[in-house]
Amino acid sequence: MKRVRALVARPVEECWRAFTDPAQLIEWVPGLRAAWLIEANGDGLPREVQFEFAKDFVYSLLYTYDAADHVVRWEPREANHNAVRGFAQFAATDEGTEVTYALEHETGRKAAERAIDDPKLLVEAFVRFLYER
Repeated sequence: MKRVRALVARPVEECWRAFTDPAQLIEWVPGLRAAWLIEANGDGLPREVQFEFAKDFVYSLLYTYDAADHVVRWEPREANHNAVRGFAQFAATDEGTEVTYALEHETGRKAAERAIDDPKLLVEAFVRFLYER
């Protein structure tokens, strides 16, 4: 699993809310055309989100959370060989928040699909989104 870390001069709660809000995903995930909340947990956090990057590239991810430690994990909805799994963690620092993002591609993921999910690019896009809002 490839991990990337970045420091963002924003509070942990702001980072956490932005990352766990499916309505905001379209604003910072490169190439994402649509994201639909399929199901939410009892606490209002997404349990399942469906992603559309292209008409023929759609998949769903299931999410679990450790809200006390600000960790979100995701995995494919079902045996989907072109999806991803990973986690993000948000830790408070004196300068703001350290974001750790880890991602693993399923074996059937094509090179173009892997390119849009490059962890470094995703973290950079997320940090830029937080600074620009």
